[in-house]
Amino acid sequence: MITDSFDNKTQPILTLKDFYGERKHLVDICLITFSKNIFNYILSTFRCEEIAEIEAPNGNTTIYKFTYQGKDIAFYLSCVGSTAASQFSIEANWLTGASKFIMFGSAGSLDDEKTTNKYVIPTEAYRDEGMSYHYAPPNDYIKVKNSDKIKNLFDMWNIPNVQGRVWTTDAILRETAGQVALRKSEGCIAVDMEVAGVQAVCDFCNFELYNFLVTGDVLCENSYDNSKLPDANHNLDKLQIALNLAINI
Repeated sequence: MITDSFDNKTQPILTLKDFYGERKHLVDICLITFSKNIFNYILSTFRCEEIAEIEAPNGNTTIYKFTYQGKDIAFYLSCVGSTAASQFSIEANWLTGASKFIMFGSAGSLDDEKTTNKYVIPTEAYRDEGMSYHYAPPNDYIKVKNSDKIKNLFDMWNIPNVQGRVWTTDAILRETAGQVALRKSEGCIAVDMEVAGVQAVCDFCNFELYNFLVTGDVLCENSYDNSKLPDANHNLDKLQIALNLAINI
């Protein structure tokens, strides 16, 4: 069973040292973005330096560094999905030394009244994916431990926000009416594809995750509205918030 996958008693057969050599320490903070538009905006706006590459047979992912208000910050364009996003954070840490990850992206709303015109700050994530079960003991939900820290900063900055559970799924096309209703009954206000896995990895590896979401599409039991999804994916407001977090954590 996938829920039996967590093994903290024996050692892994291979490590990143086998692929990349010794661990490096170039920065402390790294931004994880899923928006090509935001990624390109950073490249064109700041003086960026290539500092590492996450290697893969289907193409490498470059990690860059720039300086913002005197602080060096790494960033890269992450693949979508729990497994890829989680693995990228592990490799980014090895290649750059970053141990504080600020992850921001879009999500689907399960409660439009609660999430409209507000940033979603996850408190817990339902583990409807595979990666987290290799990095955390089995449980339905994983706690997003820096939720209150982000909430306090958002409130101090007068940024509209709502805290709540989210549902992390690997299967975007299997968000059925029954599953939506069940997750809503448990208090989930949004659905995403990364939070549970990345949080589990960060807990296991002693990284810090700072995550916030913007809802774009709306999932009801019998309808779907994605009219606001492009803005949720690419709005630059998320970047400015991420930069403010970077200099305050």
